[in-house]
Amino acid sequence: MEPPRGRLRAVLRGQAGHGAGRVSDAAISFDPLRPRLARIAYRMLGSVADAEDVVQDAFLRWMGADRDAIREPEAFLRRVVTRLCLDQLKSARARRETYVGPWLPEPVVEEGEEADDVTLPLMLALERLSPLERAAFLLHDVFGVPFDEIAETIGRDAAATRQLASRARTHVRAARPRFEIPKARGLEIAEAFFHASRSGDMGALRGLLADDVSVYSDGGGKVHAGLRPILGIEDVMKLHGSLARFFAKEMSRIERWGMINGLPGFVTREPGGVLQTTALAIEDGKILGIYIMRNPDKLRHLGAVH
Repeated sequence: MEPPRGRLRAVLRGQAGHGAGRVSDAAISFDPLRPRLARIAYRMLGSVADAEDVVQDAFLRWMGADRDAIREPEAFLRRVVTRLCLDQLKSARARRETYVGPWLPEPVVEEGEEADDVTLPLMLALERLSPLERAAFLLHDVFGVPFDEIAETIGRDAAATRQLASRARTHVRAARPRFEIPKARGLEIAEAFFHASRSGDMGALRGLLADDVSVYSDGGGKVHAGLRPILGIEDVMKLHGSLARFFAKEMSRIERWGMINGLPGFVTREPGGVLQTTALAIEDGKILGIYIMRNPDKLRHLGAVH
């Protein structure tokens, strides 16, 4: 039960005898719900670290609650996590207003979790929603929570909650893929993209890209990355033409192939030792979006990849 930042360690040190037993009892009922609560928190916040903190805060509240009086622990904890996330989003929005370059959610690489159709482009679309719209959409459309429960969670009546979800659905509709690409085919395209972009095979690369392809690169001001999206095949080709000269001197090293936030992609160690993830949005067999994460603060949870 040790969280990344050691919060529970401090609690356990302060507990002895019967107190430690209370922690153990709380953990037994909480642990089976932790993965689902973490998925809710991550999709609300777009940050693995913040989601872990929220779930740990929820555990501390669960430990202090009168658990015998709670008939539906999962519903209770969903409400706690959602409210904590809504509080976090207020400060998160302020931080993102001063963020250097494009903001992308922290990459999650193949966790083996249940499919819920929340891909990276959809997560970016969720960023444009109000916190309440985001909560209503995710809880109902993704996690199947009834509107009555959502209404109680966010402090609105059921009718208003339905309207929030409906507005959100309209805003994010375009971000949902029209056709699901089979995982194996997506990874084949990702591998072809890696080899074409790193070898300088511009003909092969052009053949993989849609005319309206776009590139988003998140360095957070910590490492070199584009300060604005690159839009359209001609500008994207110019970018990779420039990068090919660097790769000719030192090649990227593949650490792992896999699905990144629901999109096929790969984890690499780039020249200079920079860890990077690349996720590809693919439509009709062509790469429509290239999402590159280079911000080391958002890659700490992948830092042990070798």
